[in-house]
Amino acid sequence: MIELTRLNGNPMILNSDLIKTAEASPDTMLTLINGEKLIVREDTAEVVERVLAYRARLLAAVAKRLPSYGDLQRVVALASLDVSGQPQPAPKQNNR
Repeated sequence: MIELTRLNGNPMILNSDLIKTAEASPDTMLTLINGEKLIVREDTAEVVERVLAYRARLLAAVAKRLPSYGDLQRVVALASLDVSGQPQPAPKQNNR
């Protein structure tokens, strides 16, 4: 969840997983996955930064609960993030 500000100055909390697109035109318009549109005061870069910070906090909270680095790597892989900085092999193809 991230905190954003409506154009009228009222703060709101938004589930960032619901954001489909963010457009600057000139105000920032967020389109949610259900088609709802929200206009906020923060610029698109700030919205992205808040989403990334929120997800980093979630991942850090999970990492604190894991007994080993290998477990962390598995969680990160599930989240499609790479914390190693090493090149990753191409995903295996399913040949059916």
